[in-house]
Amino acid sequence: MKVLIFGASGSGTTTLAKEIEKNTDFVHLDVDDYYWKKTEPPFQEKIPLTERNKYLKADFQKYKNVIISGSMVSWGKEWETIFDLAIFIHLDNEERMHRLYQREKQRYGEKLYTDQKIQQTSKAFLDWANEYENPDFEGRSLKIHMNWMESLDCKVLRINGKMILKNKTEKVLTEINNMATS
Repeated sequence: MKVLIFGASGSGTTTLAKEIEKNTDFVHLDVDDYYWKKTEPPFQEKIPLTERNKYLKADFQKYKNVIISGSMVSWGKEWETIFDLAIFIHLDNEERMHRLYQREKQRYGEKLYTDQKIQQTSKAFLDWANEYENPDFEGRSLKIHMNWMESLDCKVLRINGKMILKNKTEKVLTEINNMATS
């Protein structure tokens, strides 16, 4: 079975995917690992689309049960028909931005306050992420995700990001088990 978990940055997609992986035979693939080159600090240089698709497809096809976390809206039309289940997590903007700010502090530590490049990169990221619910925003947004869900050729399960992780996990595992037995 092939499953996608997506939503805005900070909504909990990676956390839920890791939890599903821990409790099943699913292999978790995070699109960030294919989107960004490994740099220090991280998230500085993008991998070209054809290259990232090549590597993700190879890993995707390697395993029977795969759970991918991350937005794939701009990765190509072929990804719209390849999943058995898509899970969309939505979390209100204030809580999501709080999570992202805490994650930035944890990721960069003191450098967030002392390194000008990291400060600029972090601010740009947080400003970008804060536009998610803006209907006029051209980047990854709630509007784009809502439209993209309509083009997916699979069931879409919507989850409130405020649910505790245990409940989200149980909801997804129930859905996966129901699909596997039907």
